[in-house]
Amino acid sequence: MPPVVEIRNVSGHAGQEVQIQGWLYNLRESGKLLFPLFRDGTGIIQGVVFKKSVAPEVFERVRSLTQESSVRVTGKVRADERAPGGFELDVTDLELVQLVSPERPYPITPKDHGIEFLMDHRHLWLRSSRQRAILGIRHEIIKACRDFFDDRGFTLVDTPIFTPAACEGTTTLFEVGYFEDKAYLTQSGQLYNEAAAAAVGKTYCFGPTFRAEKSKTRRHLTEFWMIEPEMAYAHLDDAMALAEGLVASVIARVLEKRRSELAHLERNTTLLEKCVPPFPRISYDEAVKILQSKGSEIQWGGDFGGGDETVLGEHFEKPVLVHRYPSAIKAFYMEPDATRPEVAHMETSLIFSHKRNPRFGSGPE
Repeated sequence: MPPVVEIRNVSGHAGQEVQIQGWLYNLRESGKLLFPLFRDGTGIIQGVVFKKSVAPEVFERVRSLTQESSVRVTGKVRADERAPGGFELDVTDLELVQLVSPERPYPITPKDHGIEFLMDHRHLWLRSSRQRAILGIRHEIIKACRDFFDDRGFTLVDTPIFTPAACEGTTTLFEVGYFEDKAYLTQSGQLYNEAAAAAVGKTYCFGPTFRAEKSKTRRHLTEFWMIEPEMAYAHLDDAMALAEGLVASVIARVLEKRRSELAHLERNTTLLEKCVPPFPRISYDEAVKILQSKGSEIQWGGDFGGGDETVLGEHFEKPVLVHRYPSAIKAFYMEPDATRPEVAHMETSLIFSHKRNPRFGSGPE
């Protein structure tokens, strides 16, 4: 029995016979040759089936496969620079685990589909290579965030998802029935973690948060995951250094470990590669002057809108830290500056460039 190998690891088995467990991604036929593409969740590999090299029933079994049929494939790994990933599989046998019925074929074929259709088949759309690349990058970001804080002595504290009151504005709360009382889906774990910081010194929460607003833009999501650190005895410079270090560390980790996924998503990584410390740091006062010089109608005391953040982000080549916002537009727990009580001393935001990420190449997914 040959060893079961994940496709991402076939490079270590060149010249050896292995077994792959997965699904048929696509099938192309050329006379006495079949070229099935197999996927297993870790990658895609092309198989080569030569009619004279396998038993007749094996050839017909491969030939009759339908998209997303479940299979166990046996074959010899062969290096080939022309193949995706640099390797192919000379198939010697195939076990059919489950055949997708030709009468009810897999609905997402290798062609362009509308977003509404794909969302209606979301559980199947996840199998596409673009969606798997997105999931892989998300996984790396989450792991990088946790490693960053864990390595710096922070303690993870899981804060409640049901809460009795608002942390931010009450207009974006989801109200739910909580036995005889009312509760709300959390907007933030901040208030709980501020209490936890007095117990463990440095803490963070990382979990789902909710906003009762429709997800019509990239800046508005009904549900998303948010990471929130809290530090006892920290000052503004400490908070900014932490934010800068986190962002730089996560981006470096993704660039190091998820290059292939970024390439599959056709992302130009030029802007990401510039995200190395130090980041520019400007006051709210300076930010308002920059915005006004670029035609914004914002006045001192107003909060930044999405357009303002875009202008600020595009003014710098790196993420920019903006500090000392007006106290009047910030929550009660923001400490006023001792010398300027009209601004919040501990409030800072990290703004990225919102330039559209340039693409290269093309693809159906």
